[in-house]
Amino acid sequence: MGAEDHYLDAVEAYDEGDLEAAYASARLAVEADPKHVDAWQLCAESALPKKGQSPTLKEAAKSLAAVKKIIALEPDRTAMWFLGGRLLSDELGLLNEALDWWQQLRHHMPYEVTPLVEQATLLADMGMYTEAKYRLEAITEENMDVSGQQYAKIGQLHKMVMAASMQDSAEFFKPWEKHHNGWGAIEMKMNKPPVSESFLFMITTVPVLLLEVLYSNRFVEQGWGGFCLTTLLIFATVLIGMRFSRRMFRNVNRPAFNLLRAMNFEASTGYTVMHEEIRTSVLYSYILQRKPKAWQERMLKIIEDKTKLPGGWKHELPDFDSHLDDIGHIEEPEKESFWNFEEE
Repeated sequence: MGAEDHYLDAVEAYDEGDLEAAYASARLAVEADPKHVDAWQLCAESALPKKGQSPTLKEAAKSLAAVKKIIALEPDRTAMWFLGGRLLSDELGLLNEALDWWQQLRHHMPYEVTPLVEQATLLADMGMYTEAKYRLEAITEENMDVSGQQYAKIGQLHKMVMAASMQDSAEFFKPWEKHHNGWGAIEMKMNKPPVSESFLFMITTVPVLLLEVLYSNRFVEQGWGGFCLTTLLIFATVLIGMRFSRRMFRNVNRPAFNLLRAMNFEASTGYTVMHEEIRTSVLYSYILQRKPKAWQERMLKIIEDKTKLPGGWKHELPDFDSHLDDIGHIEEPEKESFWNFEEE
């Protein structure tokens, strides 16, 4: 059988929902023809479990390997770039590699807005708010087309980044700093799970709403005017309560967010930065259980390896302007000032 025959068998098995048979046939197809891009794409898709299920480390690795083959053969397959980015950041926790992945896409699609949005999201998750702000500003500077869904995400990111930029950068938790104050906050709250935003809303806003309903008949006149006034009052209370509980949620659960950043840092770099007491705490277990399967498996391997963060370690970010040469961008030389001359 030739590569095309194996590929057709893989398509048939995939349509029937038999992912294992589809992957096996697709692999036979690419072994017969290593440049069969469609077969490689079927390898990438059939290596993953059914929609709604989280892949294991092995499944994610097999899919990512196929995606890289596809990108090397046909870099215009946007869907595969998006799949690779999701596997790197969401499933495997390789945030630094995901940043570089999206920068590679900028070389092939320099006017696509998704890489910038994804990079800004990753940088914000890593606590690098200044760099995230530059990524968002590049969208406006390069006059990119933004869809409605992307516009909403960009707006939320911009709001968060600008709020963070107004704070002292020393307050941002840096997991690579052994004596950062954030570690102390984690140790104080590590034996309790985080408090949910809905619970905070219930204890702060619901009692006020009940009082408004109980006393509305006493202080508000009967009729449509009173009904409308009461409705507006309740609506305003809900909005204010949601905003207050959201702000309270961030402050109360700051240690949990710090620990999440430390866990993401370990998963991304492969180095361990936290001691055993934190790793066996209630808060750590709570966060770990909500991570994807592949992420958990990678983290267990990192913990078993016990490779400590080397001294003097620094973040190495990709060159975010590396794509400019591909689109013929030419930097204008600095104009010499009228007063900046040398007398002969």
